[in-house]
Amino acid sequence: MADVRASQDYHGKSVTHPFLRWSFLMICVTVTPKSRTLAPADILNAARHGDIIELCLDYFVKEPDIKDLLSITEKPMIVSCRRKEDGGHWQGTEEQRLMLLRQAIVAGPEYVELDLEIAPKVPRFGDTKRVISFTRLDGPETDIQDIFYQASNAKADIVKFTWPTPDLDSAWPLLAAVSQKRILPVVGMGLGRPELTFSLLGLKYGSPWIYAALEPGMESHPGQANVHELIETYHCQDIDSKTVFVAIAGFGPAQTLGTRILNAAFAELEMNVRCLPIELGSTSQLKKMLDILKIRAIVVKGTLGRQLLELADHIDKHDEQSQYINLLLKTDKGWNGYNTLWRAALKAVEQQFGGGSRPLDKRNVMVIGNGGIAQSMVHAVTQRKGLVSVCGPNDKEAQLTAATCGCRHVPFQNLYETLADVIIIADPNVKSGTSRGMVNPSVFQPNMTVIDVSNLPLETDLLIEARDRGCKVIDSSEIFTDQLKSQFRAFTGKDLPDLAIQSGMEA
Repeated sequence: MADVRASQDYHGKSVTHPFLRWSFLMICVTVTPKSRTLAPADILNAARHGDIIELCLDYFVKEPDIKDLLSITEKPMIVSCRRKEDGGHWQGTEEQRLMLLRQAIVAGPEYVELDLEIAPKVPRFGDTKRVISFTRLDGPETDIQDIFYQASNAKADIVKFTWPTPDLDSAWPLLAAVSQKRILPVVGMGLGRPELTFSLLGLKYGSPWIYAALEPGMESHPGQANVHELIETYHCQDIDSKTVFVAIAGFGPAQTLGTRILNAAFAELEMNVRCLPIELGSTSQLKKMLDILKIRAIVVKGTLGRQLLELADHIDKHDEQSQYINLLLKTDKGWNGYNTLWRAALKAVEQQFGGGSRPLDKRNVMVIGNGGIAQSMVHAVTQRKGLVSVCGPNDKEAQLTAATCGCRHVPFQNLYETLADVIIIADPNVKSGTSRGMVNPSVFQPNMTVIDVSNLPLETDLLIEARDRGCKVIDSSEIFTDQLKSQFRAFTGKDLPDLAIQSGMEA
């Protein structure tokens, strides 16, 4: 962890980070062709977007002409042929795989990938550089140093580590492997959607290259990001050693949309800040990891707001009773938690009734759902003296929410017998239907106002049903962008540009 370099936080203040950066950086686009006929098109397409192309021989149905494929582009190419136990698709014998790799080396690629087990059996030939790989499919490797020395003794030019990265804890040792100063460069590849976390951090902290699929459906492992995502959503080409990250908790559609908008805003305002998606996992070491990464803001979507409560050292007094947070900001006094959801949703509901000082006064408001989002909305409406009722499939949990917030509890079976001026859908687990635990759309009446904050900015089947039945429906995307504006202003001190919102929504 030597070589401390200077960086900037969200307001331009000088900070430092401890990882060494290699002097070169590239995106390796993986192509997984099955057809010898279509493979050239895949390689040409990959060459337009990537700096290196990895040609995965294990996907071919019939043996390809490797020398012919290598001549298609001047971009450097890595030839690989992975076994199933290493996450590949090779169907033949081990002898056939060794023969194919030897033939590939004779064809003269820039790189050949050899797993550590077979590397001693494949001699160096010509100018082809050797990427010696080590893969575990069951979890992170703990003895990285020993594997590194074995790879070095196998005449590696580059050492590659691969293992599942379901959360930040699992990605952490992979990041440590590529960022520490060694006699040979190290690349890493995470497995699963949260590989994005490692890839984006790798861009900042020293991986010689990161991996990406060419297009959706051409991933070398489930969940792998494609090169278009990395460029258009995550602005990977703008990330350097001085980039500051805002963490986005989770990998759902709402997180992706928020990332597109925020990254477009950072780019428009010429701020060297970008979004880093993270899967939380255990929060026991999260503070320490965030401190090392110099991350000082976390944006939370959906049900994760309760999971991150324990991370907050302080919670805004207006948000504490809601028991839900969707923004965490680091200050000298620790992590401060805020709830921007209830404010944005409440503002939208009150505008529906013409604004004024107390537009919800004495109006019957039904909050449907269990969990942090539901309690957040109950808390919001009680602040405005609305006549709040809460109803959820889990009656005991809904009853506890009612007792905590000082409002009325309606048993789930009595939902259809209760009058309401406003219905707030506040739980992503509540679905439209007639089975037990579902909400029958017959609950919606034409005189009602309906708002759905369960999975912003998406419109659920329940909200669509409410609109079809003549209810006044509040636009979920407006609530989403309103709270995003509040969050952006909180961690940058700037207004979220309208152009960034527009470009993010249209992408």
